[in-house]
Amino acid sequence: MFEQLGLIGCGLMGGSFALALKKAGLVKRVVGYSKSPTTTARALQMGVIDVEAPSALLAAAGADIVLLAVPVGATEATLKSIKHLVTPEMLIMDVGSTKTDVVQAARDALGSRICSFVPAHPNTGKEVAGVAHADEHLYRGAKVILTPTERTLTSHLHKAEALWKALGCDVRIMSPETHDAAFAAISHLPHMLAFAMMQSVMRQDQADAFLALAGPGFRDFTRIAASEPKMWRDILLANKTEVLAQTQHFKQAMQAFEQVLLTDDAQALEDMITLASAARTQCRFNPPTTASAA
Repeated sequence: MFEQLGLIGCGLMGGSFALALKKAGLVKRVVGYSKSPTTTARALQMGVIDVEAPSALLAAAGADIVLLAVPVGATEATLKSIKHLVTPEMLIMDVGSTKTDVVQAARDALGSRICSFVPAHPNTGKEVAGVAHADEHLYRGAKVILTPTERTLTSHLHKAEALWKALGCDVRIMSPETHDAAFAAISHLPHMLAFAMMQSVMRQDQADAFLALAGPGFRDFTRIAASEPKMWRDILLANKTEVLAQTQHFKQAMQAFEQVLLTDDAQALEDMITLASAARTQCRFNPPTTASAA
Protein backbone atom coordinates (compact mmCIF):
# COMPACT_ATOMS: atom_id res chain seq x y z
CA MET A 1 0.00 0.00 0.00
CA PHE A 2 1.28 3.43 -0.98
CA GLU A 3 0.27 6.57 0.86
CA GLN A 4 0.43 8.96 -2.10
CA LEU A 5 0.91 8.68 -5.85
CA GLY A 6 2.39 11.69 -7.57
CA LEU A 7 1.02 11.40 -11.09
CA ILE A 8 2.85 13.50 -13.69
CA GLY A 9 0.80 13.22 -16.84
CA CYS A 10 -2.91 12.52 -16.35
CA GLY A 11 -3.71 11.16 -19.80
CA LEU A 12 -4.67 7.66 -20.87
CA MET A 13 -1.69 5.78 -19.43
CA GLY A 14 -1.29 7.82 -16.25
CA GLY A 15 -5.00 8.04 -15.63
CA SER A 16 -5.47 4.31 -16.11
CA PHE A 17 -2.59 3.60 -13.72
CA ALA A 18 -4.15 5.78 -11.02
CA LEU A 19 -7.55 4.15 -11.47
CA ALA A 20 -6.01 0.68 -11.38
CA LEU A 21 -4.12 1.44 -8.15
CA LYS A 22 -7.28 2.81 -6.58
CA LYS A 23 -9.33 -0.19 -7.70
CA ALA A 24 -6.75 -2.58 -6.22
CA GLY A 25 -6.57 -0.61 -2.96
CA LEU A 26 -2.87 0.08 -3.44
CA VAL A 27 -2.90 3.83 -2.92
CA LYS A 28 -4.68 6.17 -0.51
CA ARG A 29 -4.34 9.45 -2.38
CA VAL A 30 -3.41 10.65 -5.88
CA VAL A 31 -2.00 14.10 -6.59
CA GLY A 32 -1.86 14.83 -10.31
CA TYR A 33 -0.30 17.30 -12.70
CA SER A 34 -0.65 17.67 -16.45
CA LYS A 35 0.73 20.28 -18.79
CA SER A 36 -2.86 21.00 -19.82
CA PRO A 37 -4.99 22.38 -16.95
CA THR A 38 -8.06 21.09 -18.78
CA THR A 39 -6.71 17.54 -18.54
CA THR A 40 -5.99 17.86 -14.85
CA ALA A 41 -9.45 19.31 -14.18
CA ARG A 42 -11.05 16.45 -16.11
CA ALA A 43 -8.96 13.91 -14.18
CA LEU A 44 -10.19 15.42 -10.92
CA GLN A 45 -13.78 15.36 -12.12
CA MET A 46 -13.49 11.68 -13.10
CA GLY A 47 -11.94 10.69 -9.77
CA VAL A 48 -8.66 9.75 -11.42
CA ILE A 49 -6.84 12.13 -9.06
CA ASP A 50 -7.83 13.50 -5.67
CA VAL A 51 -5.86 16.75 -5.77
CA GLU A 52 -4.71 18.97 -8.64
CA ALA A 53 -1.09 20.08 -8.53
CA PRO A 54 0.05 23.24 -10.34
CA SER A 55 3.45 21.73 -11.23
CA ALA A 56 5.28 18.44 -11.55
CA LEU A 57 7.31 19.37 -8.50
CA LEU A 58 4.22 19.79 -6.32
CA ALA A 59 2.72 16.58 -7.68
CA ALA A 60 5.81 14.74 -6.42
CA ALA A 61 5.89 16.54 -3.06
CA GLY A 62 5.02 14.12 -0.27
CA ALA A 63 4.64 11.14 -2.62
CA ASP A 64 6.10 7.73 -1.90
CA ILE A 65 5.49 6.67 -5.51
CA VAL A 66 5.76 8.86 -8.60
CA LEU A 67 4.71 7.89 -12.12
CA LEU A 68 5.90 9.80 -15.17
CA ALA A 69 3.31 9.38 -17.92
CA VAL A 70 4.81 11.93 -20.29
CA PRO A 71 6.29 11.69 -23.80
CA VAL A 72 9.71 10.02 -23.72
CA GLY A 73 11.28 13.22 -25.00
CA ALA A 74 10.08 15.04 -21.86
CA THR A 75 11.63 12.55 -19.42
CA GLU A 76 14.83 14.44 -18.64
CA ALA A 77 13.17 17.83 -18.11
CA THR A 78 10.47 16.27 -15.93
CA LEU A 79 12.95 14.41 -13.74
CA LYS A 80 15.09 17.53 -13.40
CA SER A 81 12.04 19.47 -12.24
CA ILE A 82 11.46 17.08 -9.30
CA LYS A 83 15.08 16.11 -8.57
CA HIS A 84 15.52 17.88 -5.26
CA LEU A 85 12.46 16.14 -3.80
CA VAL A 86 13.62 12.64 -4.76
CA THR A 87 14.58 10.50 -1.79
CA PRO A 88 15.89 6.92 -1.56
CA GLU A 89 12.50 5.90 -0.16
CA MET A 90 10.56 7.23 -3.16
CA LEU A 91 9.76 4.83 -6.02
CA ILE A 92 9.79 6.53 -9.43
CA MET A 93 8.64 4.85 -12.63
CA ASP A 94 7.80 5.85 -16.17
CA VAL A 95 5.66 4.22 -18.87
CA GLY A 96 7.77 5.08 -21.91
CA SER A 97 7.92 2.80 -24.94
CA THR A 98 11.68 3.19 -25.37
CA LYS A 99 14.13 2.59 -22.58
CA THR A 100 17.75 3.29 -23.55
CA ASP A 101 17.02 6.99 -24.05
CA VAL A 102 14.89 7.13 -20.90
CA VAL A 103 17.66 5.58 -18.80
CA GLN A 104 20.20 8.06 -20.17
CA ALA A 105 17.79 10.91 -19.47
CA ALA A 106 17.43 9.69 -15.89
CA ARG A 107 21.20 9.50 -15.46
CA ASP A 108 21.58 13.06 -16.69
CA ALA A 109 18.69 14.42 -14.65
CA LEU A 110 18.95 12.56 -11.35
CA GLY A 111 22.63 11.78 -10.88
CA SER A 112 23.08 9.69 -7.73
CA ARG A 113 19.34 9.85 -7.05
CA ILE A 114 18.72 7.50 -9.96
CA CYS A 115 18.69 4.71 -7.37
CA SER A 116 14.97 5.48 -6.89
CA PHE A 117 14.13 5.04 -10.59
CA VAL A 118 12.71 1.82 -12.06
CA PRO A 119 12.12 2.32 -15.80
CA ALA A 120 8.94 0.54 -16.90
CA HIS A 121 7.14 -0.15 -20.17
CA PRO A 122 3.58 -1.47 -19.90
CA ASN A 123 2.91 -2.96 -23.32
CA THR A 124 -0.65 -1.77 -23.68
CA GLY A 125 -2.61 1.30 -24.73
CA LYS A 126 -5.36 2.46 -27.08
CA GLU A 127 -5.53 4.26 -30.40
CA VAL A 128 -7.47 6.99 -28.60
CA ALA A 129 -5.62 9.28 -26.22
CA GLY A 130 -6.59 11.41 -23.24
CA VAL A 131 -7.84 10.99 -19.72
CA ALA A 132 -11.43 10.63 -20.93
CA HIS A 133 -10.44 7.14 -22.11
CA ALA A 134 -8.67 6.12 -18.89
CA ASP A 135 -9.57 2.56 -17.95
CA GLU A 136 -8.91 0.81 -14.65
CA HIS A 137 -8.59 -2.51 -16.55
CA LEU A 138 -6.12 -1.25 -19.17
CA TYR A 139 -3.12 -2.97 -17.59
CA ARG A 140 -4.76 -6.27 -16.70
CA GLY A 141 -3.06 -9.09 -18.59
CA ALA A 142 -0.47 -6.77 -20.14
CA LYS A 143 3.22 -7.50 -20.31
CA VAL A 144 5.25 -4.98 -18.32
CA ILE A 145 8.97 -4.76 -18.94
CA LEU A 146 11.21 -3.34 -16.21
CA THR A 147 14.69 -2.19 -17.22
CA PRO A 148 16.54 -1.28 -14.01
CA THR A 149 19.67 0.85 -14.22
CA GLU A 150 22.98 -0.28 -12.75
CA ARG A 151 22.18 1.84 -9.66
CA THR A 152 18.49 1.04 -9.17
CA LEU A 153 17.88 -0.20 -5.64
CA THR A 154 17.03 -3.91 -5.58
CA SER A 155 14.32 -3.19 -3.03
CA HIS A 156 12.68 -0.73 -5.45
CA LEU A 157 12.86 -3.19 -8.32
CA HIS A 158 11.10 -5.80 -6.18
CA LYS A 159 8.52 -3.25 -5.09
CA ALA A 160 7.82 -2.24 -8.70
CA GLU A 161 7.55 -5.87 -9.76
CA ALA A 162 5.09 -6.64 -6.97
CA LEU A 163 2.99 -3.58 -7.82
CA TRP A 164 2.57 -4.44 -11.49
CA LYS A 165 1.82 -8.07 -10.64
CA ALA A 166 -0.86 -6.87 -8.23
CA LEU A 167 -2.45 -5.08 -11.20
CA GLY A 168 -2.62 -8.39 -13.06
CA CYS A 169 0.43 -7.85 -15.28
CA ASP A 170 3.00 -10.28 -16.63
CA VAL A 171 6.29 -8.72 -15.54
CA ARG A 172 9.62 -9.21 -17.34
CA ILE A 173 13.02 -7.76 -16.42
CA MET A 174 15.69 -7.01 -19.03
CA SER A 175 18.30 -4.47 -20.02
CA PRO A 176 17.25 -1.25 -21.78
CA GLU A 177 19.22 -2.27 -24.87
CA THR A 178 17.55 -5.67 -25.12
CA HIS A 179 14.16 -4.05 -24.65
CA ASP A 180 14.68 -1.53 -27.44
CA ALA A 181 15.97 -4.15 -29.90
CA ALA A 182 13.00 -6.41 -29.19
CA PHE A 183 10.36 -3.70 -29.47
CA ALA A 184 11.85 -2.33 -32.67
CA ALA A 185 11.07 -5.75 -34.16
CA ILE A 186 7.67 -6.49 -32.63
CA SER A 187 6.14 -3.04 -32.24
CA HIS A 188 7.98 -0.04 -33.63
CA LEU A 189 8.64 -1.37 -37.14
CA PRO A 190 5.11 -2.87 -37.41
CA HIS A 191 3.66 0.55 -36.60
CA MET A 192 5.88 2.18 -39.22
CA LEU A 193 4.78 -0.43 -41.76
CA ALA A 194 1.13 0.28 -40.99
CA PHE A 195 1.73 4.00 -41.47
CA ALA A 196 3.58 3.28 -44.73
CA MET A 197 0.82 0.96 -45.96
CA MET A 198 -1.77 3.69 -45.55
CA GLN A 199 0.54 6.17 -47.28
CA SER A 200 1.09 3.80 -50.21
CA VAL A 201 -2.65 3.40 -50.79
CA MET A 202 -3.58 7.04 -50.24
CA ARG A 203 -1.02 8.25 -52.79
CA GLN A 204 -2.70 6.30 -55.58
CA ASP A 205 -5.30 7.92 -57.86
CA GLN A 206 -7.94 5.31 -57.02
CA ALA A 207 -7.30 5.36 -53.27
CA ASP A 208 -10.92 6.08 -52.28
CA ALA A 209 -12.24 3.31 -54.52
CA PHE A 210 -9.67 0.83 -53.19
CA LEU A 211 -10.39 1.67 -49.54
CA ALA A 212 -14.13 1.29 -50.15
CA LEU A 213 -13.43 -2.37 -50.88
CA ALA A 214 -11.21 -2.96 -47.84
CA GLY A 215 -12.23 -5.85 -45.62
CA PRO A 216 -11.14 -7.43 -42.31
CA GLY A 217 -7.61 -8.21 -43.49
CA PHE A 218 -6.81 -4.62 -44.37
CA ARG A 219 -8.64 -3.41 -41.25
CA ASP A 220 -6.60 -5.66 -38.94
CA PHE A 221 -3.29 -4.96 -40.64
CA THR A 222 -3.68 -1.18 -40.56
CA ARG A 223 -5.47 -0.82 -37.21
CA ILE A 224 -2.39 0.56 -35.50
CA ALA A 225 -1.96 3.22 -38.19
CA ALA A 226 -4.67 5.12 -36.29
CA SER A 227 -2.29 5.56 -33.33
CA GLU A 228 -1.43 8.96 -31.84
CA PRO A 229 0.97 10.73 -34.27
CA LYS A 230 3.12 12.76 -31.88
CA MET A 231 3.68 9.81 -29.57
CA TRP A 232 4.79 7.59 -32.44
CA ARG A 233 6.96 10.32 -33.93
CA ASP A 234 8.86 10.43 -30.63
CA ILE A 235 9.09 6.64 -30.30
CA LEU A 236 10.45 6.09 -33.80
CA LEU A 237 13.00 8.89 -33.46
CA ALA A 238 14.08 7.75 -30.00
CA ASN A 239 14.67 4.18 -31.17
CA LYS A 240 15.71 4.93 -34.73
CA THR A 241 18.96 2.90 -34.64
CA GLU A 242 17.14 -0.32 -33.74
CA VAL A 243 14.19 0.46 -36.03
CA LEU A 244 16.50 1.04 -39.00
CA ALA A 245 18.26 -2.24 -38.24
CA GLN A 246 14.88 -3.98 -38.38
CA THR A 247 13.98 -2.30 -41.68
CA GLN A 248 16.98 -4.07 -43.22
CA HIS A 249 15.64 -7.46 -42.09
CA PHE A 250 12.24 -6.56 -43.49
CA LYS A 251 13.69 -5.45 -46.83
CA GLN A 252 15.50 -8.78 -47.15
CA ALA A 253 12.27 -10.67 -46.49
CA MET A 254 10.37 -8.55 -49.02
CA GLN A 255 13.07 -9.05 -51.62
CA ALA A 256 12.82 -12.81 -51.13
CA PHE A 257 9.06 -12.69 -51.77
CA GLU A 258 9.54 -10.45 -54.79
CA GLN A 259 12.09 -12.86 -56.25
CA VAL A 260 9.81 -15.93 -56.06
CA LEU A 261 7.00 -13.91 -57.65
CA LEU A 262 9.26 -12.76 -60.47
CA THR A 263 10.35 -16.33 -61.16
CA ASP A 264 6.86 -17.84 -60.74
CA ASP A 265 8.30 -20.25 -58.15
CA ALA A 266 5.02 -21.48 -56.69
CA GLN A 267 6.56 -24.06 -54.37
CA ALA A 268 9.04 -21.61 -52.86
CA LEU A 269 6.24 -19.09 -52.38
CA GLU A 270 4.05 -21.66 -50.63
CA ASP A 271 6.96 -22.74 -48.41
CA MET A 272 7.62 -19.16 -47.34
CA ILE A 273 3.96 -18.56 -46.55
CA THR A 274 3.74 -21.87 -44.67
CA LEU A 275 6.74 -20.96 -42.52
CA ALA A 276 5.25 -17.58 -41.64
CA SER A 277 1.81 -19.05 -40.99
CA ALA A 278 3.18 -21.72 -38.64
CA ALA A 279 5.25 -19.18 -36.73
CA ARG A 280 2.27 -16.85 -36.35
CA THR A 281 0.05 -19.72 -35.15
CA GLN A 282 2.51 -20.53 -32.36
CA CYS A 283 2.67 -16.95 -31.05
CA ARG A 284 1.15 -16.18 -27.68
CA PHE A 285 -0.23 -12.71 -27.25
CA ASN A 286 -1.82 -10.60 -24.55
CA PRO A 287 -5.62 -11.01 -24.26
CA PRO A 288 -7.44 -9.45 -27.25
CA THR A 289 -7.77 -5.69 -26.92
CA THR A 290 -8.45 -2.58 -28.94
CA ALA A 291 -5.20 -1.19 -27.58
CA SER A 292 -2.32 0.08 -29.66
CA ALA A 293 0.54 -1.33 -27.67
CA ALA A 294 3.92 0.28 -28.03
